[in-house]
Amino acid sequence: MHNMTVAELSRQLANKTFSSVELTQHFLNRIKQYDPFLNSFITVTEEQALAAAKAADALRASGKASALTGIPIAQKDIFCTKGVKTSCGSKILDNFISPYSATVIENCEAAGLVMLGKTNMDEFAMGSSNETSFYGPVQNPWQKDFVPGGSSGGSAAAVAARLAPCATGTDTGGSIRQPAALCNLVGLKPTYGRVSRYGMIAFASSLDQAGPMALTAEDAALLLQAMAGFDERDSTSINAPVPNYTEHLNDSLEGLKIGLPQEYFGEGLDPQVAQLIEEAGRCFEKLGAKLVEISLPRTHLSVPVYYVVAPAECSSNLSRFDGVRFGYRCENPVDLEDLYKRSRGEGFGSEVKRRIMVGTYALSAGYYDAFYGKAQKIRQLITNDFKQAFKEVDVILGPTTPTPGFKLGEKKNDPISMYLSDIYTIATNLAGLPGISLPAGFVGKLPIGLQLIGNYLQEGKLLNVAHRYQQATDWHTKCPNDYL
Repeated sequence: MHNMTVAELSRQLANKTFSSVELTQHFLNRIKQYDPFLNSFITVTEEQALAAAKAADALRASGKASALTGIPIAQKDIFCTKGVKTSCGSKILDNFISPYSATVIENCEAAGLVMLGKTNMDEFAMGSSNETSFYGPVQNPWQKDFVPGGSSGGSAAAVAARLAPCATGTDTGGSIRQPAALCNLVGLKPTYGRVSRYGMIAFASSLDQAGPMALTAEDAALLLQAMAGFDERDSTSINAPVPNYTEHLNDSLEGLKIGLPQEYFGEGLDPQVAQLIEEAGRCFEKLGAKLVEISLPRTHLSVPVYYVVAPAECSSNLSRFDGVRFGYRCENPVDLEDLYKRSRGEGFGSEVKRRIMVGTYALSAGYYDAFYGKAQKIRQLITNDFKQAFKEVDVILGPTTPTPGFKLGEKKNDPISMYLSDIYTIATNLAGLPGISLPAGFVGKLPIGLQLIGNYLQEGKLLNVAHRYQQATDWHTKCPNDYL
């Protein structure tokens, strides 16, 4: 059961090959067996999962089921979930039981998905390796002692190890696509506003976006169908109809123009990764697509712009965690100032503190225009580069990451090197565009991903292109030997 895709599991549930209770119990047993090593879950909600699975079976028996009814899912621990601990990977929220559920959680429940638990993540989604979590690092199922990517590393590791057939993630600068690449999964970051951010604990509000992680593009299409939609509780939510994302999966790629940005294939890209992406390009040509060289001239500015904008927004968003209303509180504070300082000092990890300090500095009097204001202007120029490119091509192709996964601890004390691992993914967040990473081969034992970037609200086109590629290749069918 655990090697089936979501689409396959849906068909088997419909055929009554097994029940949702049996399926859910199977995955819960695998979590018990394998997760003590992987550390991909923070909380496992066994009792609630089995109750939801039982309800799903009753719904299927009544003939009222949808495609996803009874399918287990792992939820990133950044989504508030009523009655369940929602920690965001931080000590400061280690005791927080959410009184309400995020829209993503509500939408998944409405679709009949069964939550297995909440997955480990970089603290407040700040990291590219899942090493900043208060609950310890997550292991990459493909190779012991290597990172799974971040911040959605717990979700990626859980799906890659077949502890869950699918999962949710969030992407602020690549945190769905980068771990998907390092764990041999499909990870989709939708257009900014396509999926509601209500109840998703904020890191950088103008960049954060939720999306699905799964084994195939077809599965991602099914999941996005459930997750997407307008939400009046989120002021940034897009009020536009949600198309049927599975309807055009099999459309021909004949005549499709795929852009290859010259800036994505230069210095810093591992030669073996470059070779695999070039092979993927040739595969697309065989499918009828045309490769077109393009330029995104301000790509090199995306990392410095991101690391002004994102920390500035995080310093504002994280000011609410003060030890007063909820979360961690220091012991025996002598006054209010002491309460603030020690609660935040003891509750936040070093990476979160670093970004708060950078962001506060960038927003401070005398520096706002020089840093934050200028970064926002360059952000618009980066967006304009994409707008110009999409006048020439339908989608953009490149690597998801410059290298395969790296060893745990290898870059933990070198934040600049860590930040550069997101160089190909950050620009899409700055521009609000959709992007998808999908398996494209291996360097040694470690998987790598190719990234497709689309124009606004073109998730359906990306899923179509990704699906046709997966019909022509078998990289997505590979499973780590220890978890077969």
